[in-house]
Amino acid sequence: MQTITFIGNGNMALSIAKGLKNKYHIEVVGRDMDRLNQFEKELDTKIDKYLLDDFDIKEKNVLLCVKPNNIHQVSKQLKGKARVIISILAGTTIEKIQKEFKTQGVIRAMPNLAASKQASMTTFTGDEEFKAEAEIILKSIGQTRWLNSQKELDIATALAGSGPAYLALIAEALADGAVKQGLKRDDALAITKGLFDGFGKLIQDMHPALLKDGVMSPGGTTAAGYSALEDGSVRSSCINAIESAYKRALEL
Repeated sequence: MQTITFIGNGNMALSIAKGLKNKYHIEVVGRDMDRLNQFEKELDTKIDKYLLDDFDIKEKNVLLCVKPNNIHQVSKQLKGKARVIISILAGTTIEKIQKEFKTQGVIRAMPNLAASKQASMTTFTGDEEFKAEAEIILKSIGQTRWLNSQKELDIATALAGSGPAYLALIAEALADGAVKQGLKRDDALAITKGLFDGFGKLIQDMHPALLKDGVMSPGGTTAAGYSALEDGSVRSSCINAIESAYKRALEL
């Protein structure tokens, strides 16, 4: 079984490891053994655990999952030259990774939290020599999309990487609206979950505009609700959210 080496043991690393644990042997490198033990417990799978100081990444397939502003400090504590580094660090360029780490190749990837359910929408770019291999690894946690530039990846980070948080806000708000009108909280949440599950299947085969038109009959309830969303500038707010997140990715 091929080994994947995680550098970093945060929430996203755990989500990805949950998607990979049945197909790859996992080793995790971090700064605190107690946190590594907790990582293993939450993963519910035996892993190899190592402390960061002087860990040798020679010829390893590395998933870099540390915070972007920590990479210089982390790189100083490692030794050896990796075979490939797959980085999930938002806004951190390939050139920056190559400057900080010794590696044969670099892939930048942006999964999202759905990786833990093998349902991530992961975009990636980088050294084409490692494209096919990275795609196999990343498809273990959901769908993938290769992009041709780092600019496109940064934009996709604002969409797919941050998207679950946006959709969570919408889901919570819709449920709150139903509660406001008199629906019980647990019923509202159950219905919202079912709504999102069904919508996820519909959007795979239908353009959003056609899906919307198929639901919205003239003068009906959907038209009234849709008009309220437009009055609240929901469309422009979503567009602005992508722009703000993209700009922040560049700042990082």
